[in-house]
Amino acid sequence: MPEIQAFRGIRYNLSHVGSLSDVIAPPYDVISPELQDALYKKHPCNVVRLILNRIEPGDDEVNNRYSRARRYYKSWLAEGVLMQDADPAIYVYYQEFDLQGVRYVRKGFMARVRLSRYEEGQIFPHEHTLRGPRMDQLMLMTMCKAQLSQVFGMYPDPEGRTQQVLDEAVRDVTPVEAVDHLGITHRMWPVTKPELVTELSSIIGPMPIFIADGHHRYETALEYREQLRDMGYLRPDHPAHYVLMHCVPMEDPGLIVLPTHRLVRGIPPLGADELASRLGDAFTVQTVARSPEAARDVWELVERSPDPATLAFYTQKDDTWSVAEITPAGREKMDELAADHTPEWRRLGVAVLHKLVLDHLLRPSSPPELEYVHLIDEVIERLKSGQYPLAALVRPATVTDIRDVSLQGDRMPPKSTYFYPKLCSGLVINPLE
Repeated sequence: MPEIQAFRGIRYNLSHVGSLSDVIAPPYDVISPELQDALYKKHPCNVVRLILNRIEPGDDEVNNRYSRARRYYKSWLAEGVLMQDADPAIYVYYQEFDLQGVRYVRKGFMARVRLSRYEEGQIFPHEHTLRGPRMDQLMLMTMCKAQLSQVFGMYPDPEGRTQQVLDEAVRDVTPVEAVDHLGITHRMWPVTKPELVTELSSIIGPMPIFIADGHHRYETALEYREQLRDMGYLRPDHPAHYVLMHCVPMEDPGLIVLPTHRLVRGIPPLGADELASRLGDAFTVQTVARSPEAARDVWELVERSPDPATLAFYTQKDDTWSVAEITPAGREKMDELAADHTPEWRRLGVAVLHKLVLDHLLRPSSPPELEYVHLIDEVIERLKSGQYPLAALVRPATVTDIRDVSLQGDRMPPKSTYFYPKLCSGLVINPLE
């Protein structure tokens, strides 16, 4: 069973930095070069200098982005910019945000969670990782000896016990608060009552934890632990046995998974009729609208479809939107093409799009160049540029899909999930020494 532990987190000294809003940042993997520059300018102690330090001219094996991150981290600790809490705490963390006119509050908590390998059946991934990002994060963790950002985990809590426990724990307590560049409000309460760990452990103990976001950070923590073990430094009580994780119940109404639509370049132009011909008997195709602006109405059609594998395509050649519903013949072909995957995987819209449509039915002569966007307004704006011969609207995998695929030991295709909003880096750091 997953084990959680309170810890003495390292946090910004607000009397030194002023507003917490000025020093937080989103996770490293969603920071564009433009946002990186903006965060650098926002405050000299913004956490971006730790989680995504700039590459500078003249960098070498000794002086580089990782060594600079370490120097910032150590100097901020020495100067009192960062301070370690006196007592072990569970860090209750709520995010309040608007999405499509609805106000949400996502409620969870940050703690140390004991690491376990996936095959041990306690922590479950839903996507593959790449060696490059893992090595990047391992270098950073090794240099700083700290986990600078949290993994995002979720677990079943059908009775809603977590929300009751957390709400009670922070009742009448003033949080630390920050607002990020997207206007999302982040509130955190360090709770030092030992009974909170006991209560949360009783809820989480029998349950699996599914990684929602931060697979690279989790696997990096595993590799770091193994490095210390190989070097003989891993004593039984070493903090490297744990990973910093934000834990949220799977039933939380603020657990939002956005779609990740595909904009395709690098393929020959084709019209709606040719697209329908290429899809053949695998799909029933209906032309429904014209112009990029029609994407909103087309997306409503896709969302209303009873089949989660229903797709919408925009063909730039004739400025046309088509809705494609998979047929029994298409299902049969999908089962054949993806026989090495589970039935749960084969039902995913993103799996059907990539395995059946892009890889098999369209089969371009060279791999297409894909760009990913999450909001329909982004789709419309990009399509107006005329740069994309094809676009595909695809429904997101649900939290239930993630659970079902993960429990079968399968992994989803890349860019299957986008949890919104992202967690905030800079609220609390987990020291590993």
